Amino acid sequence: MMAYSYLHIYPSTIVIFLAVGLLIALSNYFYISRLDDFPDTKEFPRVSVLIPARNEEVNIQTCVDSLLAQDYPDFEVLVLDDNSTDQTRPILEAISQRDPRLHILQGEPLPSGWLGKHWACHQLSLNATGELILFTDADTHHATEALRLGVSALIDQKADLLTAFPRQEMLTWGERLTVPILGFSILGFFPILLAEKLNLPAVSVTFGQFMLFRRSAFEAIGGYDSIRNHIVDDVSLGRKIIAHGFRWKLVDATEYVTCRMYKDFSTALEGFTKNLFAFFGHHVALYCIGWFWIEVSFLAPLVVLVLAALKVPVNFPIPIAVFAVLEALLMIELAYRRFRFPAYLGLLYPISMVIFALIACRSLIYSFLGYGSWKGRKLAPPAFKL
Repeated sequence: MMAYSYLHIYPSTIVIFLAVGLLIALSNYFYISRLDDFPDTKEFPRVSVLIPARNEEVNIQTCVDSLLAQDYPDFEVLVLDDNSTDQTRPILEAISQRDPRLHILQGEPLPSGWLGKHWACHQLSLNATGELILFTDADTHHATEALRLGVSALIDQKADLLTAFPRQEMLTWGERLTVPILGFSILGFFPILLAEKLNLPAVSVTFGQFMLFRRSAFEAIGGYDSIRNHIVDDVSLGRKIIAHGFRWKLVDATEYVTCRMYKDFSTALEGFTKNLFAFFGHHVALYCIGWFWIEVSFLAPLVVLVLAALKVPVNFPIPIAVFAVLEALLMIELAYRRFRFPAYLGLLYPISMVIFALIACRSLIYSFLGYGSWKGRKLAPPAFKL
């Protein structure tokens, strides 16, 4: 009797879950401001732009040149060469010879208990001279006005951390079928309005490609030293800012900052494997239940329609399955439109969801077996939570 009752309720549960996600996506779509929505600042505090670089010969020239071209009046660019074995250092030295605002740091040996990028960012922050510090990645490109608009938004909103999601460049099908799901997850599952107005760290998200801090707030939360072994450093820093009573603000910078997170499917697989389980704080039950339900909600209605088309009996009302598929598709297309992903990729979401189900399993298994690594460095096994 209980099994029958559950099967009877199950379709409605999916519809309600997707309806909540759709409401969150709509709220975020209209609530999140764009980087240029704020009045131009009349204040120009010094900004230190900080970039960790490890074997970034493909990206570093474009990134640094775009930052040195900013129309902001008072800033410096610090790049830490994190023991690169390619041409990263010679490229940086050539740039510094023509622009003294670029300062190159040589990374010190990685101490025990630190993750590589975190140690690099910590060293950068110790050498910064700015009242504001902007952490960004070597695979980003910034429009000339990006820094000025970012400072204007931070000052207007009286924020202590302004983070912005960039436009993701995708040149291969491996990227197109994985990277957009990140944008969809953020828009559909994180109510940014509540995170900002009610100071709720758990429903906030921060983007490492653009984190503009007031230095005083960054130091007050302990900086990178306080999250030295947290894999998802950007999210951890943002949540610490909120938890300490500082103001966090998320904006849309897709017209001014671009980033190519991964270069193909293999690098996307490695990156998401590293981050997915860590994003859930290594909570095993929460992770398994969460991913299982997400996959069921987005894929089960489609399976029902396929089975119905094949004349296979199903205990799932067809109209509800159609409605659930429309909810999922609208939710995904809203996210893809806001993040400026091609709309046609939304129609391929079943493929992306299956891929992510496999990556989610891989992330959990690799964490248990201690197989995690990033950029040639082995990651220490995490402390699991039930």
